[in-house]
Amino acid sequence: MSVAVPQPIRPLLWLGRLDVDRALPVAALSPQEWRWGRQLPQSRRQLYCCSRAHLRAWLAGLWHCPPQAVPLLSPPGEPPRLRDDPAWISLSHSGDGLLLALSAAPIGVDLEVAARPLAADGLMRRFFPEAEVRQLLGLAGEQRREAVLISWLLKEAAIKCRRSSLAAELVDWQFDHGTGQLRHLGLGLEPEGLTGRVGPWGWAAVGAGVARARWHAGLSGGRSGGCVRSPGAGSAPAPAPADPAAAPVGPPRNP
Repeated sequence: MSVAVPQPIRPLLWLGRLDVDRALPVAALSPQEWRWGRQLPQSRRQLYCCSRAHLRAWLAGLWHCPPQAVPLLSPPGEPPRLRDDPAWISLSHSGDGLLLALSAAPIGVDLEVAARPLAADGLMRRFFPEAEVRQLLGLAGEQRREAVLISWLLKEAAIKCRRSSLAAELVDWQFDHGTGQLRHLGLGLEPEGLTGRVGPWGWAAVGAGVARARWHAGLSGGRSGGCVRSPGAGSAPAPAPADPAAAPVGPPRNP
């Protein structure tokens, strides 16, 4: 039986490490998730099962229920969601890192190993709007690479927030590196965004209220790191102790 899902007061985020070699108990996943997992190649099976087990365990801890009672619907290759959308969730993994989010409103998150090889010039020229490319050409070397990574993180998080795909709308998103504003050029959307760095990862969250998001104690630690600010973005509020340093993206919002 599924648990009644309470509405979170503000967005919650969790960041930890995946241990894909750890044996999972049967109760860690639903019977359907085990069936889906068995249909995947070995490497994808381990990642799928481990990430969904972490998500179920985190939500079960929040809602004080068994992991299998969480009303999670998460087929491989599709954005995870809760049945009937009583609240919104998002998931991203990179290397052995896993980022989870829960919100009363649509939310998307993205996680990338910050030191990953990144063909910044080719990426921005192929996928970024012309005005953003001109801004980035004013930066050099590592500063440009860092700015391209921040832009990519925010755009992928925004696309996940809309339950869309990179193929469908990556080229429609523009990040203004002067004002710190993320914008969908076709629809005029200007969602709230948050970006930061913790340990080896860069991360971003996009959605209503993310500037007030709280990091929730989860399955593992790894919650420290220097602040990463987008060029021209406003100063970040001081994070709570042990929280990953973060910077808000875009203009101040009404509380």
